[in-house]
Amino acid sequence: MTKKPVGFKALVEDLVSTIPPGKLMTYGQIAALCGHPLAARQVGGIAHFGNPDLPWQRVVNKRGGLASGFPGGKTGHKQQLEAEGFYVTEDFKVDIEEYIWWPNP
Repeated sequence: MTKKPVGFKALVEDLVSTIPPGKLMTYGQIAALCGHPLAARQVGGIAHFGNPDLPWQRVVNKRGGLASGFPGGKTGHKQQLEAEGFYVTEDFKVDIEEYIWWPNP
């Protein structure tokens, strides 16, 4: 019996589903951990069109910036993060160094 290959979208969604409350990952970090280090934009596309039940609010850009394509825009993204206890600046950024999460290998 051969294993069915797992697509990039499935890998991304599986990884995002494991981000714990109070922690964040970046699009590029997710892309790299899923084997495609140059696919940060594709991760963003998956976030925009993928499974809405996943904690996409816990994904930000490499500078800690929030997503304008998030439901409700950057304001909606900020509201969801603040509801989880994250501090978000007035210019829609989080301290990525404080909140970054790396899954165990």
